[in-house]
Amino acid sequence: MLVLECKAKGKKAQYQAIEEAIKTTQFVRNKCIRYWMNSSKEDNINNAAISRYSTVLRADFSFVAALNSMAVQAAAERAWLAISRFYDNCKNNKSGKKGYPRFQHDNRSVEYKTSGWVRLVLSKWIYPRMRGNSKSRL
Repeated sequence: MLVLECKAKGKKAQYQAIEEAIKTTQFVRNKCIRYWMNSSKEDNINNAAISRYSTVLRADFSFVAALNSMAVQAAAERAWLAISRFYDNCKNNKSGKKGYPRFQHDNRSVEYKTSGWVRLVLSKWIYPRMRGNSKSRL
């Protein structure tokens, strides 16, 4: 997988869009962990159930629907990774704390795997690909 890291020099609206995406990612991850915490043992919450719940979040909240679907799925996947790590530590009888999944409040990243940002062919500028009005640029 190719990972590109760079310093962004943008306008106020672009920074605001990035902040909104980060907050939405935190929201999705925390809601998925809350969904797992509130479910009973009979519900059998697994990776597929968390993924389905992220699509429910997209339908229920307009600001989640505005975020790229792959970024929403990545946030749900990260929540499941925290839950499965906790299960693995419990199964293996790890001594000490087992790493119970916690809510995030200091997350500063959004994971876009293959889509979500558009690079203009003849320039160095990168624009977020938002749902809805495709003509608007930040």
